[in-house]
Parts: sequence; C-alpha cells; structure tokens
Amino acid sequence: MKAIKATLATLAALALSATGGLVAQEHLKSLETKYFDNSVAPGNDFYQHVNGGWMEANPLTPERSRFTRFDVLSDTNEVRIRDIVLNLGASNPAPGTVAFKVATVYQQAMDSTRRNAEGAKPILPLLKKIESATPDQMEDIFLWMHANYSSPFLGAGPMENLANSNEYAMYVSAPGTFLGDRDYYLANDKHNKEVREAYKKLIVAQMQNAGYSKKDANRIMKNVMKIETLIADSTWTREESRNIPAMYNPRSFQWLKENYSNLPWDRFFIETMGIESPEEVIVTELNTVAQGNNLYAQLTDREKKDLYLWEIVSGAQGQLSDKFSDTAFEFSKVLSGVKEQRPRWKRALRATESAMGEAIGELYVEKYFPQSSKEYMVGLVENLRTSLGKHIINLDWMSDETKLNAIKKLNAFTVKIGYPDKWKDYTTMEIDPALSYYENMHNVGMWHQKEMLSKWGKPVDKTEWGMTPQTVNAYYNPMANEIVFPAAILQAPFFDPEASDAENYGGIGVVIGHEMTHGFDDQGRNFDADGNMVDWWTPEDAAKFAEKTSKLISQFDEVEVLPGLHANGQYTLGENIADQGGLGVAMTAFLDAQAKKGVDVTSEAAKIDGLDPIQVFYLNYANLWANNTREDEIRTLTTGDVHSLGRNRVNVTLRNIEPFFKAFSITEGQPMFRPAAERVIIW
Repeated sequence: MKAIKATLATLAALALSATGGLVAQEHLKSLETKYFDNSVAPGNDFYQHVNGGWMEANPLTPERSRFTRFDVLSDTNEVRIRDIVLNLGASNPAPGTVAFKVATVYQQAMDSTRRNAEGAKPILPLLKKIESATPDQMEDIFLWMHANYSSPFLGAGPMENLANSNEYAMYVSAPGTFLGDRDYYLANDKHNKEVREAYKKLIVAQMQNAGYSKKDANRIMKNVMKIETLIADSTWTREESRNIPAMYNPRSFQWLKENYSNLPWDRFFIETMGIESPEEVIVTELNTVAQGNNLYAQLTDREKKDLYLWEIVSGAQGQLSDKFSDTAFEFSKVLSGVKEQRPRWKRALRATESAMGEAIGELYVEKYFPQSSKEYMVGLVENLRTSLGKHIINLDWMSDETKLNAIKKLNAFTVKIGYPDKWKDYTTMEIDPALSYYENMHNVGMWHQKEMLSKWGKPVDKTEWGMTPQTVNAYYNPMANEIVFPAAILQAPFFDPEASDAENYGGIGVVIGHEMTHGFDDQGRNFDADGNMVDWWTPEDAAKFAEKTSKLISQFDEVEVLPGLHANGQYTLGENIADQGGLGVAMTAFLDAQAKKGVDVTSEAAKIDGLDPIQVFYLNYANLWANNTREDEIRTLTTGDVHSLGRNRVNVTLRNIEPFFKAFSITEGQPMFRPAAERVIIW
C-alpha cells in the first residue's frame, strides 16, 4: 500500500488548477432552468425533470430521426464550416491547391443538375467490366474489387498490433454486409422483417436505376440476400463482438493458405495492397472468414457478379443522380423513421468533410478555438486524472497488485486537446472538376486507402487523430492509451468559461472522466499502460470485476425501451461503465477543486441561482443527454449502438450514486431510488 500511495502522491503533484485562472461565476450559463419539467419530481424521473421542457421546445423536424444536445452543437458547427468552405470557393483558389480541392468537392456535391444529367453514366463502365468477365477472369475481378471498391468475402488491412501497439500487424477479418447487424438478416420479429423487405426493395430499385431490367434486378437482389444472409449467419452476435482477446488469432501465412485455401492469397496482398505476403496475419473472426472462403468456392460466377454489381451501385448511390439518393432515402425512412432528407448543403458538407476533414479543421481551429480553452482543459484533465487515481486507490474490491498496474496505466495516459500537432497533407489527392463527382470521390477514397496502406512496415504514428477538430465528440484509444477531446466539444453545455465550475465539471468534467474510465472498462481493461493487450489483473480481481459488471448489465437489461424491446446491457457495457465512472471521478475532482478554492459547497453562499452546486453538477449531466428520438431510430440504436439511450444514461446510471440521492432528497419508494444492496459502483 505504501508503494501505491507514493505513486498517487506523484500523480497528484502533476495536477494544475482546474479554473485556469478564470473567475467563478454566480449564475448558470450552460444549464437553463426554463427547460425543467417541474411537474415531474427529480425522484420520479430525473431525465424528464431536467429535459422535459427542452424536448417540448425541440420537436423533431421531418429530416431528423433524432435530435440531441450534440446535434445543437453540430448544427452550429455546420454553419461555421459552410462559411469556411464557401469562403474558400469565393477566394478563387488556384487549381491544385487544397482550397481548390475542398471547394470543388463541395460544389460538385451541390451540383444536382450535372449529376442528374449524368445519371448512372459514371459507374456504367464498372458494371460492364463485371458483366463481361469470363470464367477465367473472375479471380481478377475479385482482386480488382478489393483493390478499388469493396471487400467481398473477406476484409484485410494493417492496424496496430494488439500485442505490440508500436507496430502494425496485418489483419484478416470478416466480410461486411450492407445492413451490418446479423439480426437484420436472421431475426423474424416485425421490425427486422420490415427492414429486410425494405432492403430488398432498395436493391431492386437501385439496380433498375442503374439500367437493369426488373427481372435482372430481382435476380441480383435474391443472390445478394442469399450471400449476405449466409455471411450474417456466421458472424458474431453484438455481445460476442465486445470480446477483444477473442479477435486476436495470430496465424502464419502458410496456415492462412492451407486453411482458407479457396482464396488467392499470394495474389491478394501483392495486387490489392501492393505489399509482399506477410509472414503472419491476425485473423479476427475465424468462422466468418471460413464462411467467406467457402462461399468464394461454392457460389456460381453469376452469383458473385451480382454481389459485385450491388457493391458498386450501393457504394455509389450517394454520388450519382437524385434518383439514386432519393431511392436510398426511402430505405432510410424504414430504418430510422426519418421523414425528409437533410438539406442538400448539409449532405454536401458532410461529404466534403469526409474527403478533407483536417484541411477544414485547421481553419476551424484558427477561427473558433481559443488557446485559453485548451489551457483550461489541460488543468481540468489533470484534476480528473488525480481524482481517478484516488478512486482506484480506495477501491474495496481490488488488490494492491492490480491497483499498482491501474495507476501505472493512468499515469501513462496521453492527452490530446483541440487539434493535432501536425496536419494531414492533401497535396497528392487528385480532384479534377472535369471528372464526375463520383470519380472525384472515388479518387478521395483511393487516396485514403493508399494513406492507410502506406503505414505497413513503419512504426505506429501515435500523433495521429481519429477525429477531426470540428467533431462534436471525444474518444479513448486503448492501443495508444490516449484520451482525445476535439475542439468542437468544448462548447456549452459541455464547457463554457463563463459557466460555474459545477456546470463545467458536470459537463466536460464527466466527459473527461468518461473517456478516462474507458481505459478500465470491459474492453479497455485488456490493455496495459503501453497500449498492448496484456492481462495485468490478478484472476481474483478479474472475477470480481466480472461479478460487478454482470449486475450492471442486468440493470440495463431490465429497461424496456419500447414495448417488447429491452436495452442491451452487455452490448452497451463499456459505455455504461464509463458513464458511471465519469460521474464519480468528476464529482471527486469538483469537490477537491472547490475545497482548494475555499468554497464550502454546502453553504448558502455557494448556491448558484438558488441551486446547490452538487445539484447543478447532476442537473447539467442530465442536460447533456436531452434528446427526441423516433421509435424506429430507438430500435436501430438499440440494435447497433454501443451507447445506451440518453434517458438510460441518466436514470439508470444515477440510480447507483449515493451523493445524487442526497442532493435531491430521493428516498425509498421513489422510482429513482435503488436500495444500497442493489447498487453497483465499479470505479
């Protein structure tokens, strides 16, 4: 224990003032009490109490399947980013410059007149190439598809080695399916059947848009459904997909060729990636790759061609005429319940950002992200780090040996705030106004693919970012052991330099604690301080962790989100652990910061607009998750999103936290109350 306390003392010495020199305010800024639903008591439904008014004031518009606090910030960002992009175009940039490329992509995405005139023309040569392939050319077509357009029958590419995060390994993985989740193909409940039928209609309609007869389009649909259903039948369930160690199956290249002998491995790596066959690969889903290998041998050439045709058309449907995008939207209506397409400029902006996000991000940061916000965040993060260290030290279920390893990992966290230290160079990306929008976006995709493949054989560059600065989000990367906070999330209600400390700790403080706790959730716990997949737990501590998480899983499983549909506690476990940990760690950091400033949070003088600071903390946390969501989207999110619904992130999580009960005088008999014996606190 002395060693642990010494480690903690070192950690605490790193902490900075969380206020960053800012003066605490006596009024609310991020939290708007006008949105409280005072007809609902905090102890009955805390989410509704905080957000009822906001939900009423922000009804869903036809183009949205859901609207959240994140979307409020994203909408503001979209206007800012559009101004940046339009200004680039208005500056008459020289051809070949990054500004010219950004402006061209946006202009082409907006130019429906040209795209409607072109129709399916940009992809017709690709479809013809597939159709005209002779039996002895089918292997060439398979390799050509992998090199340029999609990943039929298997996926492959370099990624950080789970066992050594400083180097890249070659992964061989399952082929993807259009619908993603296996239940869409296999489950026979009403919703999944409806999605399946809508998908069939989508394939038939889009193939007809591409020039095929109804008869041929129906044949293509049947073959695609046959193949994708067989693939889905071999894929992991959502719950199984969270088992990271099970994905680590190193195999020799010779083993790969012998066990999946139907696939042309020798040609595959050289001709699709431009690299020599690796000595070793990591196979992620053994059974699904085996299924891809079997299908490649068993399917007829006609069945393979039909799959390839659909993969070309489905990949292009957002970059062709309005006929294609309108047809795709009809499918989206069934999947998410949305009534109208998003405005064209928003769709064009999203495409432009996907092409050259960091080029736009560099201009965004220059205009909208002050250095003072970054400095504040640095101090706040270190306070949260110290707080999480205290929580680890005081755990009553973990041994000293495992605690030392946890503290070591915590100390090693890399923190990235705002924007990358170096920006991507888009000089070699080919964008030509004479080409079609589809052709230019294909060139964009090939540029990104080449960038990814160029990493092979080099050390991992841990300065890279997985999000652009203008993204309203944050993340933890276990293989780099890093927490990352893009500039765009550092806005109210998450962060506001004029808001009270209680609001900021209940907002961005919880977000920081959330991302830190991901390093110790059901997936992050498998990685050590260096980002390597190493088991640093004693067997006894691992068993106790599993026992606690099983109880948390049950708490979410019991929630019925729609009639007959329950939340999935196993699939959302990592996010639920992080929410709970973030709340506890942020509260400890907040109380420590207030004590350091000499503020008694229980005093009358500390109240903020009549509310206790502790109340403000929890109120702003709940405020973050305000949303309106259509029923179809609730079903889709429950099926495919690892995050719990906003209401559950508030109500289910808070029902484990004693200080929350005290802050709002919640007692036994009220729906928000959970008996002490049933509560789960992990971190």
